[in-house]
Amino acid sequence: MKNTYFDLIDQTYYFPQEGFDLRDDQLTFHGISLKHLIDKYGTPFRFIYLPKIGDQIKKARNLFNRAIKRSSFRGEYQFCYCTKCNHFSHVVSEALKHNVNLETSSSFDIDLILNLYKEGKFTKDRYIVNNGYKTDDYLQKIVKMHELGFENIIVVLDSMTELERLMKFAGDNKIKIGLRMAINEEPQSSYYTSRLGIRHNEMLDFYENHIKDNPQVELKMLHFFVDSGIKDSLYYWGEFKRAIKLYTELKKRADSLTHFNLGGGFPIRNNLGFEYDYEYMIREIVQNISDACDAEEVPHPNIFTEFGKYTVGESGAIIFKVLEQKKQNDTESWYIINNSLMNTIPDAWSIHEKFILLPINKWDHEYQRVNIGGISCDHSDYYNSDELNQEVLLPTYDDNDEEPLYIGFFHTGAYQDAISGYGGIKHCLIPSPKHVIIDRDEKGNIVDYVYRNEQSAEEMFKLLGYK
Repeated sequence: MKNTYFDLIDQTYYFPQEGFDLRDDQLTFHGISLKHLIDKYGTPFRFIYLPKIGDQIKKARNLFNRAIKRSSFRGEYQFCYCTKCNHFSHVVSEALKHNVNLETSSSFDIDLILNLYKEGKFTKDRYIVNNGYKTDDYLQKIVKMHELGFENIIVVLDSMTELERLMKFAGDNKIKIGLRMAINEEPQSSYYTSRLGIRHNEMLDFYENHIKDNPQVELKMLHFFVDSGIKDSLYYWGEFKRAIKLYTELKKRADSLTHFNLGGGFPIRNNLGFEYDYEYMIREIVQNISDACDAEEVPHPNIFTEFGKYTVGESGAIIFKVLEQKKQNDTESWYIINNSLMNTIPDAWSIHEKFILLPINKWDHEYQRVNIGGISCDHSDYYNSDELNQEVLLPTYDDNDEEPLYIGFFHTGAYQDAISGYGGIKHCLIPSPKHVIIDRDEKGNIVDYVYRNEQSAEEMFKLLGYK
């Protein structure tokens, strides 16, 4: 019986696999030596591997365009990046290199786009899809962008009252709008119908009474999004087909309606055994839209997606050092790491999301079941289950080993910085770790540098009002 950590992974999963391999018995990420980064930058640190962002965009585009061609679909595909997943300039700028459109969620997103435009990274002909609750400030900024000449802004109404408030600021401008359909949530949800969007059975009357003869607006898009993601399930296909039927009914009334928006929802790999047939799901989506429109004799729409987590999630990781191991009873061992899990991967604590967890070194050691604990004083600051096995298995080590054990949480590039309040006040005043950016030059060589050093005590005290 083989008992090393490498044997465990080799016998359980296909390994090496995309993004993960070993070099000299130490983990690499997309060919990058993580031990080299540890020696260079110390721990803890988080990093973003920028080339992965472009790879994800190209993958989605290729699969949609192939499905469109295969099914003789007569609409186009438009990729939007959902800025709320990761607002950092280096991330958004990398996505924009691949000619993406942008989806916004709040007032400050408009300021962000104007900044990108001034820098020459965003052009006025790209699509901007405005989602989220529209405060007056948000609406005023949208109208301002319209007046500046941004020609493809689509304001997706989240409620019927937003139209009335939009009209207060529209002036003589004719605004392109979308309608978001409220979905029925999954049976295990705490509520039946999403708070987001307009009820399905009110949509047609709303169009007839408030949009059809309104000279200030033009209906361009139906927006549909299932929060649990795009899955091959009865629930997803049921909501999807309900949305397509609504699209065809609206299209018969509104010639201007040309876009069907799937929202986001493509999953990312959260374990080494992850399986998801992206090609099949995209092919089924395109074919179902085509069949529904043909049956109702309406033109095929342009398909929009708003992939955020899918775009940036797999580009990020955070690396820790194990400071100490503690045996608390006969069966439980703890590995204490040099930061807080609640602060650095808050989704693991708040919604019990799982990430790929792997050791950087000691793959030739035996393994054991462990709990991982952060250094905060909160008992919830821990991680102890894999997505597949409901436990964490990591290499054993001796406290007298010359080299400590290093571990990494991978595919953490979406939401974690925003939710944890990057650079702000942290639980127990544990600082935000060093932030490293990794790219490749024109020859494919690795380029890495520090975006921001570990948060200092002075920075925190300034935020707290201390001198």
